Amino acid sequence: MKKNKKYKKQRKEVARFMRRLYRLGLTTTSGGNISSRVSEDIIVITPSATDKGRMKWKEVGVISILGENLTPDLKPSIEYALHLNIYKKRADVVAIVHAHPVFASSFTAMKFPINTSLTAEARAICGEPLFVPYALMGSVELADIVAEHSLDADILLLENHGILTTGATILQAFDKLEVLENAAKMTLIIEMKGKKRMLSPSRIHEIDRLFRH
Repeated sequence: MKKNKKYKKQRKEVARFMRRLYRLGLTTTSGGNISSRVSEDIIVITPSATDKGRMKWKEVGVISILGENLTPDLKPSIEYALHLNIYKKRADVVAIVHAHPVFASSFTAMKFPINTSLTAEARAICGEPLFVPYALMGSVELADIVAEHSLDADILLLENHGILTTGATILQAFDKLEVLENAAKMTLIIEMKGKKRMLSPSRIHEIDRLFRH
């Protein structure tokens, strides 16, 4: 029982952002997962088979970077290996958000790019999302391929699956996912209208120089 009370602050933060994801319609009751690195070898992560809209901090699991479940009364997310592989490859990543927002996830099924150069905010926060080829959810193959692609982008579009974002904080990773969903909505509206006026190359370069490096 003592172990279950460890890292309460970090687990409360993860649970709070998962409830926020659900409240904003960015994930479903059973979908998505959030994790946070609390030390070099300890990760807190949302569990499987738990109501994401009512998640409590005691339901957030604790695992080691090697995959040892330190809260054996909780079943870690089926994507825990994916999270661990990213943390192993990227020391700068402190938080990971994976969810299935309807508009952005639709683009992963169409293999159509989400245009993040329609507004300055989207370009500054999202940059250029990277498309990741399909692999079965929860599989070793998915964990490996996503971790490899995470070296090249902070936002990954998982084919026929959903969105994954990384950040230096949970808020940062969450912000990227929320802004990407808005960019997906804008992309759809503009493609339907047939009128598009993107940021110019010089403006994109200016934003990238100030906010992306």
